Amino acid sequence: MIQAAIFLIFPLCMAMAACSDLLTMTIPNRLSVILIASFLAIAPFAGLSLHDMLMHLAGSGIVFAVCFSLFAFGTMGGGDAKILTASALWFGFDQGLLVYMIYVSIFGGLLSLAIIAMRSQHDLIMAYGIPMPRTMMHKKKIPYGIAIGAAAFVAYPSSPLMLSALGIAQS
Repeated sequence: MIQAAIFLIFPLCMAMAACSDLLTMTIPNRLSVILIASFLAIAPFAGLSLHDMLMHLAGSGIVFAVCFSLFAFGTMGGGDAKILTASALWFGFDQGLLVYMIYVSIFGGLLSLAIIAMRSQHDLIMAYGIPMPRTMMHKKKIPYGIAIGAAAFVAYPSSPLMLSALGIAQS
């Protein structure tokens, strides 16, 4: 049962966040709440010690501090900050979190470049009738939840909870 929760909850929430951000440029708060609550419910049964859980909370706290600063300066959306903080909780405060943040940066940069290129070709896209969400073509924001979701899918297989569910000893 715990393994099924580990295999499903995180990927499903991240896929929903990415799809929601793509289509509506918003990420529902309930996804962040589900990620946090399910981590706190699953972690003790997945073999994480109290120290490990506190390290996961510390990593998430640091991500929250950085995201809150970026939000305060208007460079990151609130939904992106919340989902990134909640998802960081699943990676802990070790190399897994660093790898996840590197993937978020890489995918975020590629996504930003792609959207800027698409917006510069707005008339051509409209002429060919290529279906694009209206919010993506007209708003000046970047739906960063897509990059966060993509990074989560790439980094999650090496996360402490996934390794624990697979029965792989962490070193």
